[in-house]
Amino acid sequence: MFHGDLPYSSKDIIKKLETLTEEHVIGCGGFGTVYKLAMDDGSEFALKRIVKMNEGFDRFFERELEILGSIKHRHLVNLRGYCNSPTSKLLIYDYLPGGSLDEVLHGKQRSEQLDWDARLNIIVGAAKGLAYLHHDCSPRIIHRDIKSSNILLDGNLESRVSDFGLAKLLEDEESHITTIVAGTFGYLAPEYMQSGRATEKTDVYSFGVLVLEVLSGKRPTDASFIEKGLNIVGWLNYLASESRQQEIVDPHCEGLQAESLDALLSVAIRCVSSSPEDRPTMHRVVQLLESDVMTPCPSEFYDSNSE
Repeated sequence: MFHGDLPYSSKDIIKKLETLTEEHVIGCGGFGTVYKLAMDDGSEFALKRIVKMNEGFDRFFERELEILGSIKHRHLVNLRGYCNSPTSKLLIYDYLPGGSLDEVLHGKQRSEQLDWDARLNIIVGAAKGLAYLHHDCSPRIIHRDIKSSNILLDGNLESRVSDFGLAKLLEDEESHITTIVAGTFGYLAPEYMQSGRATEKTDVYSFGVLVLEVLSGKRPTDASFIEKGLNIVGWLNYLASESRQQEIVDPHCEGLQAESLDALLSVAIRCVSSSPEDRPTMHRVVQLLESDVMTPCPSEFYDSNSE
């Protein structure tokens, strides 16, 4: 039985599920496989089949998904429905045609399509989505796995945060602290790797890494860093020590504006501070992005979509 606000019967959805094959797979991750689900009326959705389950999972799954399904924000991927049967754990989200930020930055088309304004808009959108989870949800939601593959894009390259709540959903509900680190190597705050304790500030660190990834077009663990014993944060720190931090920008990025870049790098450097206390909140990050980064070069997109 499917729950949610989908305008289809469970029978109609199950009928479509039975037609899914490997050709419909649009993503795979630690939580399961994602399929593109096309209904008869032409509507498209992303269906996530959860494969990781813990003992006593069913009751917790249902309770948490009721919360996640009630969370709506323009910069969060919308959870439209779910199925919690003894044999299947399925989540249905709105389908976003732009794919993931990871695909745009590192896929076949690579990041040539992303000019400076597009990159800023993606960063601001992701920041607003994460800030909403941290500051406007009750209970608050710590994402635990902010990375480029969890930032999805619509047809206008507007970003939405996905997979929020899943790391908590799939951990041991009896332990209020994640004892096994749930994030992705390269994005993890130093204290998170040491303690396994996820906080808003560990999300802020991951967001800072994401900003550097968007700026550079390089993965956080790019081979060029690893050869030097660095990650993307170490590379930034090295460049900053020689006053060369502007070299971090992807050479394919068109329309770069130096004033905005300096302001954005200042925000990123604060976010990836080794000390959690020195990192800003996501609410503050959004304020800084809007006042210091976007103001010097307002784009038509930003003017029409700012909140």
